[in-house]
Amino acid sequence: MLVFCPFLLSCGLFTTTYEVTKGTVKTSYWLTKCAVKTTIGTGKVVYKIGKFTFNVVMAPLDWPLTQDGIESIDGLSPKEAIAQGRVKRSPYVVNGKRYVPMSIQEARQYRETGLASWYGYETLRQKGGHMTANGEAFHPKKLSAAHKYLPLPTHVRVTNLENHRSIIVRVNDRGPFVKNRIIDLSAGAATQLGFYEKGTAKVLVESVQLEG
Repeated sequence: MLVFCPFLLSCGLFTTTYEVTKGTVKTSYWLTKCAVKTTIGTGKVVYKIGKFTFNVVMAPLDWPLTQDGIESIDGLSPKEAIAQGRVKRSPYVVNGKRYVPMSIQEARQYRETGLASWYGYETLRQKGGHMTANGEAFHPKKLSAAHKYLPLPTHVRVTNLENHRSIIVRVNDRGPFVKNRIIDLSAGAATQLGFYEKGTAKVLVESVQLEG
């Protein structure tokens, strides 16, 4: 059974649709009903997966991307692709290299062990805000992540194998584009997992199963 939570969000001059997609790890999590709050010039969605709360806000289209190395998405400029909603599984180019995201079915089975890092806290010192690769407003204290190949957005459980702490994050950005790293977490996620000061940690990343 597939669980969808569609929400239409508008911000500035564009609208787009997102879906929360069910994964397939052994442990299941309950997804609460979406609560949509609308304010002038932006859209906000608040939902919970288990004990974790997610606040999704669309970024103004003129905000810079967190990953300014993205050259194109689906053959379009990144902002055009975001405005047209052509991001979820679209191939994209970073520094001349083409990346092809995995299918929805592959994402449901995703499970990988590797090195995690964190990114984005420097955005707090810059004027305005930054936009993730699927058009969401990035905030370093929220539970979000960047992945090179997972569809956007996707939810994964990340377990720090060094201290066994575990959280769920919303994958809404692309990266990390550093060799031997499989996921880039927000500073807030890294703090909860206990490796903010260290900078990196060996983690297990796996898709989550949503119910409700």
